[in-house]
Amino acid sequence: MKKLIALIMGAVMCLGLCGCNSNGSDGNSASGNNTDWNYIKNKGEAIIGITYYEPMNYLDENGELTGFETEFTKAVCEKLGVTPKFQVIDWKKKEIELKSKTIDLIWNGLTVTDERRENMAFSTTYLKNRQVVIIKKDNAEKYTDTKSMAGASVAFEAGSAGEDAANADDTLKDCKQIGCDAQKDAVLEVKAGTAEIGIVDYTLARSAVDSDDFSDLMILESVQLMDEDYAVGVRLEDTETLAKINQAIDELAKDGTLLDLAKKYGVDDIYAL
Repeated sequence: MKKLIALIMGAVMCLGLCGCNSNGSDGNSASGNNTDWNYIKNKGEAIIGITYYEPMNYLDENGELTGFETEFTKAVCEKLGVTPKFQVIDWKKKEIELKSKTIDLIWNGLTVTDERRENMAFSTTYLKNRQVVIIKKDNAEKYTDTKSMAGASVAFEAGSAGEDAANADDTLKDCKQIGCDAQKDAVLEVKAGTAEIGIVDYTLARSAVDSDDFSDLMILESVQLMDEDYAVGVRLEDTETLAKINQAIDELAKDGTLLDLAKKYGVDDIYAL
């Protein structure tokens, strides 16, 4: 009987050890294969969190997704051997989406901030952007600096660097603030006259005011707001994934691919590599 009990206990222990060596709690191998990169590699795709805004990620006249970030992402993913799957997200919930693995990366003109560093890691900076004020051309004499905007209504994308820029200015933070779902909505608020001031990325603002649809708007160059770095947002623990992305970015910068894309989409004046 003692021998039988010993045999049973030995078999149970063996099964337990085999189970531990074969799979971790997340289903990945614990022998060195349960890395953050293998989570993406084994899926064969990287889910990219974006919003629509020109010239980064937007729909062309045929309804196809295009833009600087779109092509940039595809070029990096090609080097990594995975397929990018673009997913439109609620920008206010981007950190939650990333942490919960609803998305794998944020690649959409993402501004690097100290607050965001607490919730995600960032790739190499590839563009040096800034926040700018847009107004109607008819108001060019009325608004010359932020002090002249006291009491005005200010629109920006909620949870964006535009909101941060508004709250960093003593006058703008006391204005009537309109938090929009997307940057383009802030531009539309100014166009419609429901907001007198818009605070958006320079990249978007320039693309808008250069178009026929928004020819009545202008960038108020006399007002200097926040400068910012653009980078890819990665989960804090995804160190191997981050290293691979940075290596791919470096290669695309060295062979000229990234600069060519920046020129194609008119962001070469803020190119940082």
